Amino acid sequence: MKFKQYSLALCVSLPALVLAETAQEAAVKKLVEPRLGEGVKVDAVTKTPYSGLFEVRAGSDIIYTDEKAQYLFVGNVFDTKTGANYTKARVDEINKIKFSDLPLESALKMVKGDGKRVIAVFEDPNCGYCKRFRKTLAGMDNITVYTFMYNILSEDSTTKSKNIWCSADRNKAWDEWMVNGKMAPVAPANCATPNEKVLALGQKLRVNGTPAIFFTDGSRIPGAIDAKGLEEKFNSLAGAKAR
Repeated sequence: MKFKQYSLALCVSLPALVLAETAQEAAVKKLVEPRLGEGVKVDAVTKTPYSGLFEVRAGSDIIYTDEKAQYLFVGNVFDTKTGANYTKARVDEINKIKFSDLPLESALKMVKGDGKRVIAVFEDPNCGYCKRFRKTLAGMDNITVYTFMYNILSEDSTTKSKNIWCSADRNKAWDEWMVNGKMAPVAPANCATPNEKVLALGQKLRVNGTPAIFFTDGSRIPGAIDAKGLEEKFNSLAGAKAR
C-alpha cells in the first residue's frame, strides 16, 4: 500500500506532549510500521496535541502521521508563541543517557584546572572534526574530558587507537596524534584494548558520527562545537543546577 509523503514544519501553540500509550496509538503503530520500509522498526507511537497527528519514533528519528497512517509528515513542530521546537526537544529527550553508567575506565581522561566541568567525547582518530574539537579543548580550562576512541571511519582507526591506548602516556599520545599529527609507537601484539567494548557502547547509544559530546545531565551534542558554544552549554547546565 502506497502513502503520500510531505515535508513540513508545523507552527502551533500547544502544551507539551503527553506520553501515555493507548489502544489507538497501538493501532497506528500496527498500520504505519509496514509502510515505512523493510527493516524499519517503530519503537513507539504517541498521539500529539498537534492537529490530530501521531508522533512515530524509530530509533532517534521522529516523523508524524495521521490516525490512518495514510500520510507521513517529516519536519519540526514549533510553538508560534515561544519559538520552542517541540520536535527537537523530543529528539534531545530520546537521545539522553545516564552519564554515570558510562564505563569511564575504557576512556582516556584529561583534567585541566579544577576539572569541575565534565564531558565524555566519542572520537575517531581519523576524524578531522574531532581534531578541530581537540584544539578547542586545548584552550579550555577547568574541565575534565573522558575520550572514548570510537573506531568507525576507516580500517586503520582501530590500529591507531591501539597504539595510543598502549602508550606509556595515553593522553599525551592522543594529543600528539590529534593535534600534532605524530603517531604513537606500534603497540605490542599482546596489549589489550577496550576497542570492541567502546564500539558496542557507541552503537548502543546510537552514536552515528564523531565527535559526539555527552554532558553530565545526559544530553549530547553531535559534532564539533567552538569554545563559545561549549561555554554556553556549560553555563546553561550550571544555571539549571542553580534553579
